[in-house]
Parts: sequence; structure tokens; C-alpha cells
Amino acid sequence: MNLGKSLGIALLLGAGATQVLATDVATLRNGFTIRHESRAPLGETTRLFLTADGSSFVDVPTAEIVQIEPDLNPPALPENPAGSSGTVSTAPLASRPTLPTATQPTVVSSRPEDIAGAVNAASGRYRIDPDLVNSVIRAESGFKVHAVSPKGAQGLMQLMPQTASNLGVSNAFDPNANVDGGTRYLRELLEKYNFDLIKALAAYNAGPHRVEQYNGVPPYRETRKYVASIVRDFNRKKIAQQKAANSVAKAPSKPKTQTAASQPSPKASRAPATATVKRSTAPTGN
Repeated sequence: MNLGKSLGIALLLGAGATQVLATDVATLRNGFTIRHESRAPLGETTRLFLTADGSSFVDVPTAEIVQIEPDLNPPALPENPAGSSGTVSTAPLASRPTLPTATQPTVVSSRPEDIAGAVNAASGRYRIDPDLVNSVIRAESGFKVHAVSPKGAQGLMQLMPQTASNLGVSNAFDPNANVDGGTRYLRELLEKYNFDLIKALAAYNAGPHRVEQYNGVPPYRETRKYVASIVRDFNRKKIAQQKAANSVAKAPSKPKTQTAASQPSPKASRAPATATVKRSTAPTGN
């Protein structure tokens, strides 16, 4: 361990409950860097304050911080760190300049078409409906590539560092790697619970041990709200697709020759959808 790293960790662990006032750069195990104005330890996590007034911050597991060094570069332009739900913070972009000695993280794209491509590739690979994967991403991160939760979950599908490591995801802020890992994990949970979507989603949020402890969705308000929001969003998409299909079926090419027998049942468009998960092939590499 070099002197700079030793000094950074000493400052981090020896600060007690008092904020360390400085403009520093924290380097995480995955190479991602976070410029912050001050920091404070909170149990097993460290709160990095992104603004001088402390109004914007991100909580990072202390074990994931490998180095803290003074920021010798000019400050970058401010950006909005708050997620759409108010519970997810967005870390600074990976392309932000850092110290010459710091490891530069891979610059990743956050364009909607690239995220859509990552979703389509992963859903095809693990045989899960892409609309379901998109609903999970919406609930987890609001499609923010660099989202970090207060508990340290990262990226589009909010992978915890240990989970990401177990799935072989080295950079949780890479959309392709994150979505692939999250979709693979969701598939594993679906298989674990015999394709019971509700239990699989509850386990994704609260952990399999909690689902087993309560033999179903644990009695946590956050988990129940999480599961309900995904099911509601997924069903909304499927109902919209059914209505669109029914509208096409109802549009006659020759109005005079159409018969009542050719009309779809009016009940079809009102039936709630369920998740499409194909059982025939288990994901490779599990």
C-alpha cells in the first residue's frame, strides 16, 4: 500500500462522526471515481457529500473505497445527483478527469438505444420477457446508468458489490455488464422459486433468505411496494400491447365483408397480463 493510499484510508477510518472537510477523489474497487467536498463514516458505509452545503450525497460501502486523494483538478460542472424517486443518487460521470495516478474507469454510454440493446441481448440470452427486465430497471434505477443507492447498490439493475462480483460483473456502471448480470440473477431466482414471479421479485429486492424466512413476500413496506410497482408496470405494457393488437385485428381491409365472428372477444383486452418466462432452456454458466 502506497503512502497516499495509507493516508487516505487513515483519514477515512479515523474521522469518527465528524465530517472531513476537503475536496477529494475517492477511488472504488471497480475503478469508478467520486469527487466529493467532504465525507463522514456511517457504520459500514461512508457518506460522500457531493456539494459543499451537504445537500447532495452518496453512501458507499467503506470496504469498496480503496483510495482517497486530494483533487488537484479544477472542479467539474455541477450536475443533478438526485434520482427520479428521491431514493437513488447519481454518482459523477466516469469520464470526469481525475488525478493522473488514479485508475481511469471505462467510459460507458447511457443512450436509451444502447440500454435497449443491452436489455434485448440479456433477455434473449436468459429467456426472459424484455418488458419485465425494463420494468425491473425502472423500479431499481429509473434507467440511470450511474445510479447508486444509499445501501451501495449500483447501476441500472442496482447490483450490490458482492452480488456483482459473484455474477462476474467487474464494472456495475457498464450497461451491458450490469443488465446481463441483473437479468441472469433474476433468471436464477425465477428457477429457484419455480417461476413464481412475485417471490423472485421479492428475493431480488429483499434477498432470498427473507423470502424463505417468511415463505413469500416479506412484510416490508419497501419490498411490497417494489413488487407491486413492477407487476403493475409490466401488466400495463402487456395490456397496451393487447389493445394495439386488437385494434389491428378490428381494422377491416374490406368493411363490407367483415362478419361478427371475426371480431375478437371484448374481454381479451381487459385480461391482466402475466410475466412471459420461457422454461425450456436454463441460462448457461449457472
